[in-house]
Amino acid sequence: MTARYIFVTGGVVSSLGKGIAAASLGALLLAHGYRVRIRKLDPYLNVDPGTMSPYQHGEVYVTDDGAETDLDLGHYERFTGVAGRRGDNITTGKIYSEVIARERRGDYLGATIQVIPHVTDAIKEFITHDAGAHDFIIAEIGGTVGDIEGLPFLEAIRQLGHELGNAGTLFVHLTYVPYIAAAGELKTKPTQHSVKELLSHGIQPGILVCRSEKDLPADARAKIALFCNIRREGVIGARDLQTIYAAPLVFQEQGFDREVLRHFGLPHEKPADMTRWQNLVSRQLSHKRTVTVGIVGKYTSMVDSYKSLAEALTHAGIENEADVKLKWIDAALFEKESGASLLQNVDAVLVPGGFGERGTQGKINAIRYARENKIPYFGICFGMQMAVIEFARHVLGLEGASSTEFGPCAHQLIGLLTEWERAGKREYRNRQSDLGGTMRLGAYQAQLVAGSKVRAIYDAEVISERHRHRYEVNAAYRGQLEAAGLLFSGLSPDGKLPEIVELKDHPWFIGVQFHPELKSKPLVPHPLFVSFIKAALR
Repeated sequence: MTARYIFVTGGVVSSLGKGIAAASLGALLLAHGYRVRIRKLDPYLNVDPGTMSPYQHGEVYVTDDGAETDLDLGHYERFTGVAGRRGDNITTGKIYSEVIARERRGDYLGATIQVIPHVTDAIKEFITHDAGAHDFIIAEIGGTVGDIEGLPFLEAIRQLGHELGNAGTLFVHLTYVPYIAAAGELKTKPTQHSVKELLSHGIQPGILVCRSEKDLPADARAKIALFCNIRREGVIGARDLQTIYAAPLVFQEQGFDREVLRHFGLPHEKPADMTRWQNLVSRQLSHKRTVTVGIVGKYTSMVDSYKSLAEALTHAGIENEADVKLKWIDAALFEKESGASLLQNVDAVLVPGGFGERGTQGKINAIRYARENKIPYFGICFGMQMAVIEFARHVLGLEGASSTEFGPCAHQLIGLLTEWERAGKREYRNRQSDLGGTMRLGAYQAQLVAGSKVRAIYDAEVISERHRHRYEVNAAYRGQLEAAGLLFSGLSPDGKLPEIVELKDHPWFIGVQFHPELKSKPLVPHPLFVSFIKAALR
């Protein structure tokens, strides 16, 4: 079967939920038995989000093959279970880098390089590559219609729409229908203007997804359909929900998947079986207990910086029939106040990944409080490294124990990772390497120690998890640390790189060098998070 392309664009304002809409549609089409892949086209000039501030862009989602990508790929994976790949996220930076590289090699045979056709052709190549194994390719365009940097992407999908026709393409446009409290009604004019803007680029949407605070009444649907030249059944409401995992169910009720299949001339009368999603949402909304996790981080004022982490904790809560409340705490506060005041009424503590020295002493203080007071503790990436430093300082008494990331120190518990093995080849880095794309990225295996807590949690001898870090725990200190009670319970297959540490005499104290949150899904929660929340409930 030839792949069919669904292009998802947005208008009026950003952050309406194009990623959730695309992911929900993917889940519905998969439930119908189709093979689906979702891709993200980001118009910014960065090559990837790896060097972007979390305050601006949110988290960096890492794929198994080591790509640093947009956080929407996390939504795609969580909703569909289809693992993202390096080729599923493109940026203007990547497109222009490729076009310029081709020009330097002489691939264009002396032609004058222009946005049309050279840049748009490169975008089309990205969208359509490796499409033969799928029934549907859903491509989300970042930003909103009207953004100047998005124009080449709109032109590229317009061209594909012209080349493949309605039988091969469908345009879905997500807009905002604001509720004006003073007037007591929903306003459709912003949607009309957004569609008009899209039409000016030669694109007629076939389906409109209208985001709103309230249900979209029949008269508003009819008005939007009339003014935007769309079937009334093609106007899909997307109201605010108690949980994002109800989105596929609501879209099914609205007939989103039915209208997509009808457009492509495919069987569409029989609804997809969404029983698993119905059970998931029912369990999430009927929790029996509540647990509070204190997240001590550096970017807590921008919670999208930890999007996958928050979702993984939600998944674990559902599995434990508990509502997980997240208490976001700026690590810097622990340098001024005691843990007793900041972690009051917290059932567990988690220190997530991060970069740089700011807030590190606060994280160390929070970890010490959790260790000494037997509060369940989960350290992820940087959180594991800080746990090792805290233990070395306050249990081993190694004054000056620190990380070379912060400068010279007496005891280099954490050091720059300069070489490692990937797929049978050695990777090399140094302090002069570019910041972007030079970390230990993607999936690596770890060997779990027999009799350890993590071996029991995973119920496996060898695991594979995704990494994103530049510094590593110094294995030279392993003997001293283990003698004092900090077990190295997970190691790289060659035994050289510490992957997991755990405390022997603590109810639940585990640090991991990788990012387990990137592999957690609502229907398949990650075992470490499930165990962590279970410990917090105890």
